[in-house]
Amino acid sequence: MGDKPIWEQIGSSFVQHYYQIFDADRTQLGAIYIDASCLTWEGQQFQGKAAIVEKLSSLPFQKIQHSITAQDHQPTPDSCILSMVVGQLKADEDPIMGFHQIFLLKNINDAWVCTNDMFRLALHNFG
Repeated sequence: MGDKPIWEQIGSSFVQHYYQIFDADRTQLGAIYIDASCLTWEGQQFQGKAAIVEKLSSLPFQKIQHSITAQDHQPTPDSCILSMVVGQLKADEDPIMGFHQIFLLKNINDAWVCTNDMFRLALHNFG
């Protein structure tokens, strides 16, 4: 992993950490957000750590497992890291579904936090 740029190492570590927590106990995700964080979940907007954790905690499934297909990370001009994740998830007994998620990570007080998070299932409705 040492041959990858630092932003890829940080982004990849964050992604692994995020989905481990999400799959085990998503009520614990508050530690990665701050009060100024924004989440867009399937087009719904949430702002602030409490609102984000409430949304993620109230999702209508008991168990979930994420499988990451690909992830890309970029440094931003203001020293943040932009991460895009593509993968599949399985919630309860539902069929496996594809998803896309984007994170903007910022270093605040020597800790990487998620200031922006956008999630969409990879559903295509060509009606």
